Amino acid sequence: MKKTISILLIVLVASSALFAAGVSEQESTTLKVGATPEPHAAFLELIKDDLLEQGIELEIVEFTDYVTPNKALEDGQIDANFFQHIPYLESFNEEQGYHLVNAGGIHIEPIALYSKEYSSVDDLPSNATIAIPNDPTNGGRALLLLQSYGLITLSEGAGITATPFDITSNPHDLKFTEIEAASLPRVLSDVDAAVINGNYAIPAGLKANVDGLLIEGSDSPYVNVVAVKEGNENNEDIKALVNALQSDTIKDYVEQHYPNGEVVVVF
Repeated sequence: MKKTISILLIVLVASSALFAAGVSEQESTTLKVGATPEPHAAFLELIKDDLLEQGIELEIVEFTDYVTPNKALEDGQIDANFFQHIPYLESFNEEQGYHLVNAGGIHIEPIALYSKEYSSVDDLPSNATIAIPNDPTNGGRALLLLQSYGLITLSEGAGITATPFDITSNPHDLKFTEIEAASLPRVLSDVDAAVINGNYAIPAGLKANVDGLLIEGSDSPYVNVVAVKEGNENNEDIKALVNALQSDTIKDYVEQHYPNGEVVVVF
């Protein structure tokens, strides 16, 4: 009799465990997040296990440009993306009629002016060719950086979407060429200097505080955010994603891997 009871207990415990596992498996969700490789996708890799413990399986979808991840988010192919700063997000919504919102700020990647040939901005010759991003907000951001150091003057009110046509004073006769942001590191040897976004400078081995001739200040408004489609910002899985990114895990990683200011957390 005792043997029978023991067997029944074992069966019940095993059944309970299987049932619990089945419930847990049913309750887990998959969160698809688009990101550019570094540092965004690297950050997401760090928090996979943390989210999995909360029943969220994180699927990272890598993109190498600034347009496709927003289209994928608007179309519902992914649940969130993590690659862009707030001015770019707002500008993209306005231009495309999209409905994407900021679910949480994570870090700043200071934009900087780099050169393969010159080690100081004072060495740049007159008529130097400067490559800048060709999208409106990052192109304007590049020009604002150059203006902040007195290399050019922009028309009053030009703001974050300034273009070379807004330059009112150019004492060094700098020439500007607008290039897709991802291609800027590859053309650096072909121009005198280039203003490059952090997430493309970092994989190219460029360190803002070491290699940059000019670097954006710490008061930058260009905070990189987790973006979602409007209405999903309060989704529990999205909140868990943002909380995991705003953690000591990310803070410690930044301190260890970006000691020269290439990435600055904002939380």
